[in-house]
Amino acid sequence: MSDKRQRARVQGCWAKQLPKLSGPTVPNYNQSTSANVASGSWGFGSQKSTKTFEFLQPTKPIRAVPPEKVIELRLLPGFLPPEEADWMFSKLLAELPWSQKTNYRQGEAYEEPRLTCWYGELPYTYARSTMAANTQWHPLLVTLHKAVEHATGCSFNSLLCNLYRDGHDSIGWHSDDEASLGAKPTIASLSLGDTRVFSLRKQPPPEEKGDYTYVERIRIPLSHGTLLLMEEATQDDWQHQVAKEYHDRGPRINLTFRTIYPEPEGHRPGTKMQFTAK
Repeated sequence: MSDKRQRARVQGCWAKQLPKLSGPTVPNYNQSTSANVASGSWGFGSQKSTKTFEFLQPTKPIRAVPPEKVIELRLLPGFLPPEEADWMFSKLLAELPWSQKTNYRQGEAYEEPRLTCWYGELPYTYARSTMAANTQWHPLLVTLHKAVEHATGCSFNSLLCNLYRDGHDSIGWHSDDEASLGAKPTIASLSLGDTRVFSLRKQPPPEEKGDYTYVERIRIPLSHGTLLLMEEATQDDWQHQVAKEYHDRGPRINLTFRTIYPEPEGHRPGTKMQFTAK
C-alpha cells in the first residue's frame, strides 16, 4: 500500500512511479520560466534591449479647434413679407431661364451642383467659365432690383441668380473676389424658399500657410425673404459657402445683386488683380 500511495493517479488507474533524476540534467521548470519572463527572452535565451523610450515634447503647441458660432439672425427683417415672398418665389422658379453651368478646376470640367442664370450688361467669368451678358431682365427682377437698392443705399448693375433644387445642391468655399467685381465689392443676397445655412470662415494669417483648422467660423441660417448684405473687406477677409444638407430640403432661390466693371484689355477674364472702382 505504501508503494501505491507514492504513485500518481492517471485516468482512473495507478500509474507507474516516475524514475528519480538527479544531477544537472534535472530541469527546473519554475526557475526557467521565471528567468525567461524576467529577461523578456521567452525561451530564446537572455537578450538585452538597447532601445530606450524617451518622452519628447511636441514641437508645436497644442491648440483647441475653435467652435463654430451659430447666429440666429435675419438681416433687414421683414424685407419681403411672407405672402409676397411666396408668390415671388413661385414665379421666379417657373419663369427664369435656369441652366447648369460647366466650370473648370485644374483642367477638369465639372457641372455646378445648382442651377444659375445671369443678368447684366457685361459678361461674368468665374471658375474659368463665362456667363454671357443678358440685358433682358425679368420684370419681377427689375422690381426687386429697385427695392434692394432702396433698402441698402447701394447701386448694382448685375444679378447672379442661383437655384438650389434640394439639400444636395451646394456651393463650396470661395470668395467673390474676381477682378471684374472691383475692390471690396458690395453684394446683396436675397433668399427665397427653404432655409439654408450660409457659412463663413475667416482667412488664416500667413503663418498658418493656408490651414483653416483654427480660424473663426460663423453660420447664418438664411430663411424665406431674408436680405444679407456683404460689403467692405468681407471678400478679402472671409470665405463663404452653402454646404450640402443630407435631409429633406425644398428648393431655394438666391438672388445676388452686384456691380460688374469692364476688365482691362489683355487681362485674362476671371483672374484676380488690383482694381480700384470709380
